[in-house]
Amino acid sequence: MHSQEPKNQKDSTIVKKDTINQIDYLKHLGNGYFPTRFLNVDLRYLIKYNQYEALRTGLGGITNDEFSEKYRIDSYIVYGFKDHRFKYRIGGGFRINEATDTWINLAYIDDIQETGSSNFLTDKRFFQFFEPRLLNIDLFHKHITKAINIEHQLSNHLITETEFAISKIDPTYNYIFVIDDESFENFDVSTAKISLEWSPFSNFDTVKENVIETKNGFPKFTLQLTQSFKDVIKGDFNFLKVDFRTRHKITYNADVFSEIVLSSGLATGSTPITHLYHAYPNNIRKETIRNRFSVAGVNSFETMYFNEFFSDRFATLQFKHFVKPFKISKRYRPQLVLISRFALGNMHDIERHENITFGTLEKGFSEAGFELNKLLFGFGLSFAYRYGGYHLPKLEDNIAVKFTFNVSL
Repeated sequence: MHSQEPKNQKDSTIVKKDTINQIDYLKHLGNGYFPTRFLNVDLRYLIKYNQYEALRTGLGGITNDEFSEKYRIDSYIVYGFKDHRFKYRIGGGFRINEATDTWINLAYIDDIQETGSSNFLTDKRFFQFFEPRLLNIDLFHKHITKAINIEHQLSNHLITETEFAISKIDPTYNYIFVIDDESFENFDVSTAKISLEWSPFSNFDTVKENVIETKNGFPKFTLQLTQSFKDVIKGDFNFLKVDFRTRHKITYNADVFSEIVLSSGLATGSTPITHLYHAYPNNIRKETIRNRFSVAGVNSFETMYFNEFFSDRFATLQFKHFVKPFKISKRYRPQLVLISRFALGNMHDIERHENITFGTLEKGFSEAGFELNKLLFGFGLSFAYRYGGYHLPKLEDNIAVKFTFNVSL
């Protein structure tokens, strides 16, 4: 005689599975993916806007474990309506060790990149539903990149990525890089990178053979080394870059906390401006505060104008303090965030960079302000004031008033 499982126990099991599926679904969305049976659609490529392409739209995705646990395809195609060009990535990878989650990835990329941006390889795990800085960026360079990448988890607390890439770089703006009486309007770069992300204070647990982070501990540290090689697969320059970032969060209670982000970078050797640092500006050059009204970034300098500064060595310190939300009603709880930011930098051999005008940050750039978030449908307001060594003569040129946008799952 077979024993029969009680009906209420079956119901509770179904509810539990549905809950797990819902949590897993929200986790995928939080990471920037819309999951389907074999493919996780990458939400980053659906629609964006910037000053060079105007509207940028397309489709991309990565295959999931239902497709294969050992192989994956990771590709996208997008179209820019202002420059009338398709951009794309054809990529994929295969896993060589399950215990250390070690993957070898190959990619061919034909796209554009913001000049002066410096991304960590391990940052691709981070996703924002809305990236406000993109709206106003106008300084891009085209690149065709062939890359091989190795992901490896040394431990639960330490993940690494290593990449070797060759890139053809073509700035979309009028720029000449001069080295030893030789001028480059476009150039080839051969680079090797290693990136390490260390989370020593996080806790992990194994659930159904998957390692889950049960405590998001702080501080977290990220280090990346980049070496460019001259005459290796037609590389034009030798240069070395060292990038470092640490994030810290101080929690006072469930509603009140502070976030501190320290970032720094150093570039030595023959480094073109495409691979230098811009210190995260997010202010557009227009005459009045009203005309400059746009959307505030997450960790950007709201009063620093785009393309105003470039550095071959820099450091930024950003501090945010989240005040206890105002409990106007059960669901309507706006939150005040106090903000202070500081940047310091400089550059050797500025004369190498021709047909482009910019300043340096040796005086120290300072701004302070606040955000009032979640006023209506995730939107809020931001105010920032520029003071110190780069305070401008006209008062309103030091002020930035913008929207904020915050959505959390």
